[in-house]
Amino acid sequence: QVQLVESGGGLVQAGGSLSLSCTASGRTVSINYMGWFRQSPGKEREFVARILRRGRRADYADSVRGRFTISEDNAKNTVNLHMINLDSDDTAVYYCYAQVSADVKLWGKGTQVTVSS
Repeated sequence: QVQLVESGGGLVQAGGSLSLSCTASGRTVSINYMGWFRQSPGKEREFVARILRRGRRADYADSVRGRFTISEDNAKNTVNLHMINLDSDDTAVYYCYAQVSADVKLWGKGTQVTVSS
């Protein structure tokens, strides 16, 4: 019902910055939140940030608060994640998600972010 496409991943030096984008298509009227999770090899997928659509509420994981900023363009069904002061712990595949009910998330295919020292 909803398709999500991420872009913007890549390789960045420690201390650098990177921005990710996610665009939703399909039945976008069903989306309540959009946001990001990430997963590194050998680790569980972890929450990064989310934003309430057609509102201003944003939530962040403690590990990224103050460094990452999530924003939205509801007219374009797009969310962005601006990341600064990156370090090796931020290396992961970043997955965009759309929350369409209390217990259902729909996922993008992911985009790789690699932070090198």
